[in-house]
Amino acid sequence: MWRSVVAGGLRRYSVAQREQVLGLLEAGVSGLEAARLVGVDRFAVARWAKVAGMRMRMGPVGGLADPTMAALSVRSVRSVHGDFTDARGRLTEAGRGLIAVRLGEGRCPARIAAELGVHRASVTRELARNRVAGMYSVRVAQARTVANRARPQLRKLDRPEHAALRAVVVAGLTSHWSPQQIRGELLARFPHDESMRISHETLYQALYVQGRGSLRAELAREKALRSGRTSRVPASKLGARPRGKSWVGDAAITARPAEATDRAVAGHWEGDLVIGARGSSAVITLVERATRYVMLARLPGRRDAATVTDRLTTMITTLPAHLAKTLTWDQGAELADHARFTVATDCKVYFCDPHSPWQRGTNENTNGLIREFFPKGTDFTTVTDEQIAHVEQLLNTRPRATLGFHTPASKLNALLTVAHTP
Repeated sequence: MWRSVVAGGLRRYSVAQREQVLGLLEAGVSGLEAARLVGVDRFAVARWAKVAGMRMRMGPVGGLADPTMAALSVRSVRSVHGDFTDARGRLTEAGRGLIAVRLGEGRCPARIAAELGVHRASVTRELARNRVAGMYSVRVAQARTVANRARPQLRKLDRPEHAALRAVVVAGLTSHWSPQQIRGELLARFPHDESMRISHETLYQALYVQGRGSLRAELAREKALRSGRTSRVPASKLGARPRGKSWVGDAAITARPAEATDRAVAGHWEGDLVIGARGSSAVITLVERATRYVMLARLPGRRDAATVTDRLTTMITTLPAHLAKTLTWDQGAELADHARFTVATDCKVYFCDPHSPWQRGTNENTNGLIREFFPKGTDFTTVTDEQIAHVEQLLNTRPRATLGFHTPASKLNALLTVAHTP
């Protein structure tokens, strides 16, 4: 710390303040003006200038008696400080000196960049970052650059000034939102607040790279991510599985209407069972392909074809006819009675190819979300219908990236509102 003697005793100033003052003096700002801009007293400015070997005037107009930086030639800048850029193409102190010289000559950033051999955006960013009171200082710019390159540095969510952002992130993760959903929610809630911005990659880094960091510690009692992973894993590279002869006939997925495939029209559903403990209990899961709206129903202790068909019929008949056009299922025997279901609901059933879960990928993803609330081994005969309804409500009010961070409930409600408008 740097000290200055004042009437009330010793006043302490930081090294950063000293560097800012010297940079302003170097750029031609008067001593009194530099003291005012940085927030230090004039005695400290005079002493720092003396220690640095600068001759200056303290009047309101003036600055350095001999502003050497402005008088430096390009050749002398290079001879004192070296090359203008380093091996990685980043500006060096010599490069910053050239910028100061050329600015004093009235050159534009594009011409300065051409002389430095860098993109003009590099010069523009350099000036935007390191101007103090509208003036560019080599000393300040170099000091800031060195400080910013120091490692380790606190991550964004660990900095005190981003406490509000951290609170929103933690709330989202606690509600089982993905990093992409949290990012979208921040954009929607704080469209004009740049301090409330974070990329999903930054969140993943905070959770994976800093696996034992403060963010994960704050979520220690819950899974930080829906997957429960603590490190990234590569995507599976399994080969294609052999396919046997299908029994579905005309109900193959290849016969499904094109409008269901491209999700252009609502009313096309994907379905499956989430099996409970010992295979004796299950929950039917339905998800609409266009809106991602989810419907759940608990089976009463058995999952034979007749029971599943009856329960599915009850679920689908609660929907308007234009929102119940097709249902895509895997080739499980629990829907062997699909013809009776189609007659009762006028909803055509189509079956995926064997070992092809990606053909109903929306439902597979939904089942993964449901497993967050009902892990494998859950006995659904002990789960109440109210608990099932609560999970359904949570899933349908979660913002989804594929919906522009709208919720499935709002999307479906919009369709129902249009349908009822005279």
